[in-house]
Parts: sequence; C-alpha cells; structure tokens
Amino acid sequence: MTKRILEAFSWVNKAQYLLFTSIYEFESKVFDVLKEKFSFPAYAMGQIVPNFDFGENTNHSDNNYLHWLDCQPRSSVLYISMGSFLSFSSAQMDEIAAGLCDSGVKFFWVARDKTSRLKEVCGHRGLVVPWCDQLMVLSHSSIGGFWSHCGWNSTREGMLCGLPFLTFPIFFDQILNSKLIVEDWKIGWRVKQDVGMNNLVSRVEISRLVQKFMYFENDEAKEIRIRASEVQRICQHAIANGGSFETNINAFIQDLSHSMIIE
Repeated sequence: MTKRILEAFSWVNKAQYLLFTSIYEFESKVFDVLKEKFSFPAYAMGQIVPNFDFGENTNHSDNNYLHWLDCQPRSSVLYISMGSFLSFSSAQMDEIAAGLCDSGVKFFWVARDKTSRLKEVCGHRGLVVPWCDQLMVLSHSSIGGFWSHCGWNSTREGMLCGLPFLTFPIFFDQILNSKLIVEDWKIGWRVKQDVGMNNLVSRVEISRLVQKFMYFENDEAKEIRIRASEVQRICQHAIANGGSFETNINAFIQDLSHSMIIE
C-alpha cells in the first residue's frame, strides 16, 4: 500500500492539473503553497452530495434503522463507523462495546461482519447494523456525534452534517485527518492519545469519554459543537451556488477548454 501511494505521488510533476476533494476554506495555506510550488493549477473541488435537506429527510422507505433513529431524542445517538477495510482488534472491540454499554449513551454502530457478536454484547442499548446509507444517517436529527476512523470521505461527510468527532485513526491519512479534526479545526477529541494497533483503550476510559462527549452541558462538549456548526456553515456555503466549489469547477473547465483549443 505504501509503495503504491509513493508511486502515485511520483507522477505529480507530470500532471497538468491537480484536483482535490477538499474545500479551499479549510486548507487554504496548503493550496496556496501548491500554487507556488507547481507551474500548473491546483483546484479544491469540494464534494458532490445528494440534493436533500440535512436533518429533514423523511423518505425512509424500508430502512428499519432510520425508523429506529426516528424514535430517538434529538442529538442523543452516537454514530460509530470504522470504515470498510482495516479495523481494530477483537480485544479493542470488546472494550469499546463494554464501554459504550457502561456509558448509558444510545449508539448506532456499523460493524460490517461483526454484527451478530456485537448485538449479543450490546443488547438493546444501541443498534448494530452491517451497512447503512452513511450520509443519510449522519444528517438525521437524532445523531449527536460521530466516532470515526477518519477516512477522508467520512471526515467530509461528518463536517458537512455539522457533527463533532471522536477520532480513532488506524493508519495512513487517517492519522493526519484526525490531527486536522482535533488540533486544526477543533471539532473533535481523540479516543486514544497513542496511535497504534497494540495500544488498548479500556472500557472505563471509553465510557467516561463517551459520557463527557455526549453530555451537552459540559463546556468542552459545547465548544466543539459550536465549532462543528460553524464548519458546517462553511461547507454548505462552499458547495452552494456561487461558492468556492462551483468557482473552482468552472475555472477547471475553462482551463481545460483553453488548453484543448491551443492543442
């Protein structure tokens, strides 16, 4: 995997354009440096999202998990997803499940192939599913926080939905994304301070952290939620008509058309 990533980067100098699924407002310094370093343009292309009202979509068809969310109080559920590939160890999963149950917080956990096992451990305190429409769930009014592996797509979707994060990165860009979430954008907390598969976070630590994170009267929890709402407004403005996403798309199309005419 590392070899493939490095190989991909080695081709950058041969590019005519650089397109990033990011929003300029959040990484303006990076884009400004890229523009200085390379002779070709770099564009922040934002993200393309379905056309629906966040938090207000009621077209639930036959999705039982959405009906379950409908029955939960506003901002009361912690959404947990660790991506489709690497995940934590079985020992860590047991600690997380136990800590969540001890916390008393309602949760919605996407667990892929571990669904049956976790249902036995978690009982009726939360909902465990193998898959869901993540953006639709994140935008549901009952979701109050996002426990994430910090994959880039998940990070962007959480930001767009105005959610604070509990970060649990495992490898590669997830670690950097966690750093951006916690230290730069200040919209989340780390579940564990030491990155590494062998560093176990105990059920007691998890229970305390989740309670603090989902307890809205806590000043620190209030602060990251206020900041998450500000980030959401920036995202929505960027992808709205006339925002930076549209501006960059149009600039890229214009540059591309111009280069084709010259050729």
